Amino acid sequence: MTGRIGELARWLSLVAFGVLSTAAAHAQTSNEKPVKIGVLGDMAGYNADISGKGAVEAVKMAVEDFGGSVLGRPIEVLYADHQNKPDIASSIARRWYDTEGVEVITDLVGSGNALAVMSLANERKKLAFPVNASSSDINGKSCNPYTLQYNFDSYALAKATTNAILKKGGDSWFFVTADYAFGHSTQKDVEGFVKAGGGKLVGAVRHPAGTADFSSFILTAQGSGAKVIALANASSDTVNSIRTASEYGVTQGGKQTLAGMLFFLSDAHALGLNLAQGLTFTTSFYWDMNDETRAWSKRYFARVGKMPTMVHAANYSAIIHYLNSVKATGSLDADRVMASMKQMPINDFYTKGGKIRDDGLMIHDLFLMQVKTPQESKYPWDYYKLISRVPAAEAFRPLEESQCYLLKKN
Repeated sequence: MTGRIGELARWLSLVAFGVLSTAAAHAQTSNEKPVKIGVLGDMAGYNADISGKGAVEAVKMAVEDFGGSVLGRPIEVLYADHQNKPDIASSIARRWYDTEGVEVITDLVGSGNALAVMSLANERKKLAFPVNASSSDINGKSCNPYTLQYNFDSYALAKATTNAILKKGGDSWFFVTADYAFGHSTQKDVEGFVKAGGGKLVGAVRHPAGTADFSSFILTAQGSGAKVIALANASSDTVNSIRTASEYGVTQGGKQTLAGMLFFLSDAHALGLNLAQGLTFTTSFYWDMNDETRAWSKRYFARVGKMPTMVHAANYSAIIHYLNSVKATGSLDADRVMASMKQMPINDFYTKGGKIRDDGLMIHDLFLMQVKTPQESKYPWDYYKLISRVPAAEAFRPLEESQCYLLKKN
């Protein structure tokens, strides 16, 4: 235990004091300037389980699997903690882009942080990959040529989950919404699908990010009488919402159900199957889908001690795709690399047949899942069962409905 505490303290001290880089082994003897990739996320806060050390290790794995160098130059991975504050995220990104020569920043957990950094990327003509931010504004009204939303967006997650619940009779909805960009965007997207499906919007409450006590919010939702309580929040907020709902017996008797609008494997692990069982949600990746996902995930587990969430897998995939495009173009020029990334299909353990659209959104199949009961789970981390595959064309917003100015309108 003492060793683990010491390791954690060393990790956090590296982040706090700006010791933010780890290069490929042979880079130490190279005279070439390294190609720098930045991982900007939450290293110790309420989003650390879906970002943090796991995101850094996933990117390191991508660099190592690529060979540790590109264009004859070593690849260096930098990481930093934005503390879930857009002003800090902007400050770090500005220093990385302007003075430290970082070519691309990935992860960017939290839509507010992502929106702040992608604006800088646009100004500096550098790349930003908010694979850990879901606001549909990122590929919509706030899009730019240098931003790639690689993993999911609130529209796609909301559409698949909402439509599935509506089909099961969940026709009245109440929202427990995180009071920031992601929560607002998610609630708006879900409301649109509820209305389109003939459902009724009963009401909503908003809570600050990182809330510890959800009692008043859950009691209000319970008292609404809505059949569905939609959790338009994420990470520890989702976990605490579900725990509180269980304490108050919200789902007992089958009159009300919970819908996770953004649910992660780490959430299921934190809750345990007794509390999480039966939750319906949409994901882009699950470690136990096939031989490829299992092989990569077991390698990741050996380094981190946990199975990867969808964002850890997406960070790996995005960086591999980026490095392949750098190699293909023989350049680090952001415009040329992004053009190549949009031309190349994505076929790896994370997704098959993925394609990056002109609005910077990577579209790919998603998966409607349900959390298993304790009796259904057969081995550690055996948490999900597949309900259905959602084809990319059915999941993501049609191009003709996009607000992105990059798209050519007829």
